[in-house]
Amino acid sequence: MKHLERALDGQNEFWKYLVNFIASLVGGSMVGSIPLAVLIMIKTIENKGAVTANPANAMDFSAYGISTNLGLVLMMLPFITGLITAILLLRPLHKRSFAEVVNGTKTIRWNRAFTGFAIWFVIMAIYFIVDYTVDPSNYVLQFNISAFLPLLLISALLIPLQTTFEELLFRGYLGQAIGAWTKNRWLVMIIPAILFGLMHIANPEVKEYGFWIAMPQYIMFGLVFGLITVLDDGIEVSMGLHAANNIFASLMITNKASALQTEAVFNQQIVNPNKETLALLIMSVVFILIAKYIFKWDFKVLNKKVEKQEVETV
Repeated sequence: MKHLERALDGQNEFWKYLVNFIASLVGGSMVGSIPLAVLIMIKTIENKGAVTANPANAMDFSAYGISTNLGLVLMMLPFITGLITAILLLRPLHKRSFAEVVNGTKTIRWNRAFTGFAIWFVIMAIYFIVDYTVDPSNYVLQFNISAFLPLLLISALLIPLQTTFEELLFRGYLGQAIGAWTKNRWLVMIIPAILFGLMHIANPEVKEYGFWIAMPQYIMFGLVFGLITVLDDGIEVSMGLHAANNIFASLMITNKASALQTEAVFNQQIVNPNKETLALLIMSVVFILIAKYIFKWDFKVLNKKVEKQEVETV
């Protein structure tokens, strides 16, 4: 085991993590938000204040006359600047590289990220096909190739950066901190999952369906990411899964309360959040069982204490 153990190097003062979280989540994200804020201001001035945010979904930038594709690009920028900020601060604060926060070594296992992506993308596609077959009237086809092709490019290039930022910060960086502080892998799963869920508290889904309905989905997904990270001794698989989830959502399905307002192929008319939570649970179990078989995971590692590895000498 190397991912969590890499942090057992005496570079785990609380203030260091606090500095990076504030710098990347607040500072970096605020810088990345400037282009969107400026464009909204320009659109508001052009329309003499006649346009305002969509009260039902603040992330629906079409209310300002901003195209969904441009809106998606601008929405991704804060995550990109946050990711860059977090990576740049790793070396001066903790003497760690990006790869060492990903899995504790000098090399990133990209094949695991691509495998995780493929498995989850297929599972989501199967679920969508089943749901569409059961209730096709709940989906409205809105395919527009002239808007979809740029969306495909934007999603493929930018969404993985957004999801990598979240996985690096919560499962990689914070996971290492909690592992070094508590030596407990269960807490490495649970604490980042809760904070990950709370980070999404401003999402339109929470406003639409209520805190106690929407939040379990986010926390459950965070727990899945955390479990995968502990089992696989690194965040590559969860990086791939997270990217697949958001890319599939941006390309295939949108709805009025979605944080990703895109020119997706289908517009879902009615969302049953309880059904979606149950579906997420089932899909997650299927994913973990498939990945366990592929990567030979051992669940016994969950109870293994985070401690420095003994090195045999001759």
